[in-house]
Amino acid sequence: MKRKDAVLLNDPDPFHSIVPYVMPKRTEAEVSTTATFDITKLLKFMKSHNKKEGTEYKLFHAICTAVGKTIYHRPKLNIFVAGRKFWMRNDITLSFVAKQKFEDEAVETLMTLKIKDDMNLDSISKLIVGDVKKVRTQGNNSLDKTMDLVGKMPRFVLEIFFWILSRMEYHGIYPEDLKKGDPNYTTCLLSNLGSIRADSCYHHLSNFGTNSMMVTIGTMYKDAEGKDKVDVTVTLDERIADGFYFAKSLKLTKYLLANPKMLMEKISDPVPDEIPE
Repeated sequence: MKRKDAVLLNDPDPFHSIVPYVMPKRTEAEVSTTATFDITKLLKFMKSHNKKEGTEYKLFHAICTAVGKTIYHRPKLNIFVAGRKFWMRNDITLSFVAKQKFEDEAVETLMTLKIKDDMNLDSISKLIVGDVKKVRTQGNNSLDKTMDLVGKMPRFVLEIFFWILSRMEYHGIYPEDLKKGDPNYTTCLLSNLGSIRADSCYHHLSNFGTNSMMVTIGTMYKDAEGKDKVDVTVTLDERIADGFYFAKSLKLTKYLLANPKMLMEKISDPVPDEIPE
């Protein structure tokens, strides 16, 4: 079997080799946890840098950078299950939704970000800010226009259309053009609920596509000691790794956000193998 977006992993351990047959659907294999991140140093760091350098760093940009760096150094997070097989994605891709206006009826636009090994908080922030501004001034992207067209099809046509797409995905021949900009085909989908003053919450995965990780970010707050905190909820496909691997990965993300200078280093720059408490 071959795919253009990933490489087949031929040697999963005996347990994981049968898991896709026991739990064939991604939504049957979800695990979810909520973590509290201390962002006191991070907010001071970004505020100082924004004032001195005229940058537009935001918490969301920092979390995207920390998540991207975590996935780079914890590559099993970039695995997905398709066609009962395990695949390692060729690229690290993050996706998120941007509202064109902060209004109830405002159009939402899907956006994707490819993480490269030489990126850091600065380059990622500039890409996100630039893409969001572009969407809010120019309107929808090509994927939104495609969905608008498909959504006008009669119901029975849509059922046939998506059944065909699901079989194509199972056999690894899903059209590449349809994957572009689709959050269901990215490593991690992030939802910045704090931007609408909402708490982080559990968000399901989808059986459509290959996305194995969902992250929701809540509103910043101060704890009883006056430290700045944010709650982040992560939902994962437990078939791609074990609990120990997930826990260590989350610990790395926490460490990066608590040590913001590391976010200014390249994604590929080394991180501690053993995270200090």
